[in-house]
Amino acid sequence: MKIFTIILTILLITFALLVSNRHLILLELLSFVDIPLLIAKQDEGPSVRWHDNYYTLEWLDPHTVAIGEPLYYQQNINYLIIGEERAVLFDAGSGLRKIQPVVEQLTDKPITFVPSHFHYDHLGDGLPFDNIAVVDLPHISSRVTNNQLTLQWHEHLGSVEGYTTPSFEVSEWLQPGQEMDLGDRKLIVLYTPGHTNDSISLYDPSADMLFSGDFIYQGDIFAFLPNSSLGDYDQGAKTVLSAITRETSIYGAHRVKPPGTPVVNITNVKDLKQALDNIQNGSLKSEGFYPVTYQVSDEINLLAEPWFLQNWEVSYPDLGVK
Repeated sequence: MKIFTIILTILLITFALLVSNRHLILLELLSFVDIPLLIAKQDEGPSVRWHDNYYTLEWLDPHTVAIGEPLYYQQNINYLIIGEERAVLFDAGSGLRKIQPVVEQLTDKPITFVPSHFHYDHLGDGLPFDNIAVVDLPHISSRVTNNQLTLQWHEHLGSVEGYTTPSFEVSEWLQPGQEMDLGDRKLIVLYTPGHTNDSISLYDPSADMLFSGDFIYQGDIFAFLPNSSLGDYDQGAKTVLSAITRETSIYGAHRVKPPGTPVVNITNVKDLKQALDNIQNGSLKSEGFYPVTYQVSDEINLLAEPWFLQNWEVSYPDLGVK
């Protein structure tokens, strides 16, 4: 009986250590996986042109261009949003190829880089921008000294592809709900956590466009990473639904396949909100082991932690829809 108790104790301690360090273990395992970073070139359709042998350009309107990385296996899409006085680059891609020279050929306006969140595949390795605007959240701003912010491993995750965790200067703090004035164009900063607890989206009410980062897009959306939370995702969905219209075009930061830049809409966000409600009340069942998969719709799957690890707390409840 004593031996059984010892074995059981060892098993429980081992399980607890595995659970508490699951993200580090997952990251370490992924770093050993030989993932081809580049995929084959495919037909991008008539609305897209190749800028060079890596980036594509698709003008969504005369002042908004989607800068695609269709050869990178995650197929990132970054957005240059141009106003009369300045332009915003929302996400900077994987860093396999520098994006700054591309952007500078597309506009002569001063460029402010705004990351949708801090994962390595959105920061463009090196962060070579003079103006970087970051969402003002206590867990971020409290770490800043002399305007310098150093990211942490669980915010960046760049070791998966051999990137070091960066430090950079913050030139502008964005308050959730504020308007970024680009001159003749205003962008509303929406706090849309879930994928990470620092995720934001930018909403252009005049053009009725939402740039959603990794919050929502066609394909698999991730809610099992270190800063992920289903409670945050629920809050983010409420915020988006309160801000957009039935006609809003939603542009995410990744795509599943060509051609061009995929668009989702308010129906997809409603499907996500309903799925989150059903996960919480137990009526929507998952598939797989880790991460588990919940089908949100025919277009979207939510990858999350199994039920006993799910976090339904909200990081910043005061920033949600009242």
